[in-house]
Amino acid sequence: MLTRLTHLALEVKDLDAARSFYVDRFGLTPTRESAHELRFVAGETTLHLRRPTGVPRGGLHTHYAFSAAPGTLAAWRERLADLGPEEVDFGGYRSLYVYDPDGNCVEIGGEEGGDDGADAVADAPTGIFEVVLEVAALDVAEATYTALGFELVDRGESRRRVRLRGPMDLELWEPQHGLADARGGVHVDLGFETADPDAAADAIAEWTTAREAVDDGVRVRDDDGHWLTFRRSP
Repeated sequence: MLTRLTHLALEVKDLDAARSFYVDRFGLTPTRESAHELRFVAGETTLHLRRPTGVPRGGLHTHYAFSAAPGTLAAWRERLADLGPEEVDFGGYRSLYVYDPDGNCVEIGGEEGGDDGADAVADAPTGIFEVVLEVAALDVAEATYTALGFELVDRGESRRRVRLRGPMDLELWEPQHGLADARGGVHVDLGFETADPDAAADAIAEWTTAREAVDDGVRVRDDDGHWLTFRRSP
């Protein structure tokens, strides 16, 4: 049903500090700047950083993940070294975790690479492959997002969490600290591309508390206060 993550929006306090972090640490280039918002593009997804001036506000303490180009993880390790990144090996795939100035846990993950990647450069992330949402009731949240076509790929044994797969990976956590002491985001603002925005909104109508029309689409708020915008595919 959903074909692409079009945007992820986070709330920030100081736009200058946020700009410096994402430009200097992750090599992103602003595509739009105003007194209240910055936008960057990572692959097919736009990252919105905005000061709170209305709703949707953008997520707080949100754990999300950038994808690294193949063979560049060593370069990213060097680029982020003075931030003291925590590193986790998932078996052939490794991730580095750091925190931005607003307390969001920013992960970048990829394959280690062999000798061919020795001179690889950590230019910029190639996309966003995961977002973690905090939810009050895991069963309700799981029902909501599976109704949008996300599929279950992993269920936590020691923690109340699930991992779902759709246009990107979506983790749903009841309140807790996870890897790198990260937390799921609250009132996160996500955008998706779909062939039929109204059908997507209708599919989760029983679990939403607000609905409004937007340009070429519809926006809803789920039971946990996360905002989901569905826009029509080109």
